[in-house]
Amino acid sequence: MLTILVVVIVLAVAFDFINGFHDAANSIATVVSTKVLSPFQAVLWAALFNFAAYFYFTDHKVANTIAKTVLEHYITIEVILAGILAAICWNLFTWYFGIPSSSSHTLIGGFAGAGMAYAIVLGDNPLHAINLGSIFNIVIFIALAPIIGMFISIVITLIIINIAKHARPSTADWWFRKLQLISSAALSFAHGGNDAQKVMGIIVVAMVASGYLPNSNHMPEWIPIVCYSAIGLGTMSGGWKIVKTMGTKITKVTPLEGVGAESAAAVTLGLTEHFGIPVSTTHTLTGSIIGVGLVKRVSAVRWGVTISLLWAWVLTIPVSAILAGVFYTIIHFVF
Repeated sequence: MLTILVVVIVLAVAFDFINGFHDAANSIATVVSTKVLSPFQAVLWAALFNFAAYFYFTDHKVANTIAKTVLEHYITIEVILAGILAAICWNLFTWYFGIPSSSSHTLIGGFAGAGMAYAIVLGDNPLHAINLGSIFNIVIFIALAPIIGMFISIVITLIIINIAKHARPSTADWWFRKLQLISSAALSFAHGGNDAQKVMGIIVVAMVASGYLPNSNHMPEWIPIVCYSAIGLGTMSGGWKIVKTMGTKITKVTPLEGVGAESAAAVTLGLTEHFGIPVSTTHTLTGSIIGVGLVKRVSAVRWGVTISLLWAWVLTIPVSAILAGVFYTIIHFVF
């Protein structure tokens, strides 16, 4: 049991690292595309604030939500292992093809799918294995998070435009470039606080299932430190294929619009983290970028690219769940 637990923890930390370089695009896409920072400077900047979130997000509400995605009776170390393997596979697949999918949703889908497969092995209804209330909230926010981000980015961008309408273009551009350093830092900070917690929740339930913790409310301090470090190091590794999609293909982004999009995404992530809702940074920032594009005109948004992203959003949870079911079947019957 200890050996499997160690394997699960190592894979969970590896997933956090992959999450970092997969989602690095979310933190740095706009600040790189506007040339405010070079790619190398941007990943260092983002990684710093990814880890800095450790010192602020101490309530771990998102981690608790993830931990309770599958009901306790259906959580075993094999279920967790299958879920992580599925999440890693989908994340690497989408990263390879430059698809900005959600690391959050692939982890949730994998965990839920493995729990449902275990329920089937037991002869139970697979839906009895998952917390339908949590899953419902997560699915609802697949749609709501980008819409909220889009609305907030429109409001912020319009406010900025009206404040700066009498400023000299060169002066305004200088200020927007400085402000984008702050907005990109805020986005990286919120991204770290939201995404690192998801793996924290998985490691905790793995330790509970293995008998090394009494319940999911007792989290050793080394878990958040390791998770925030892993996601920060992953961000430093970059994610350049997805940066191109997020930073240039949805709409052309100026420093002014970068400030609006990043600020809106950071606010949305902060709000959802406060309520313990594990939303997708990718979805949220995409909605925010669409919002700043819409301020210019509807045709400024490349809707064909946006629709292709929607397919990845829709498929992530079910595909991850199916993959996890396959992995669980192999682990259960072969090993």
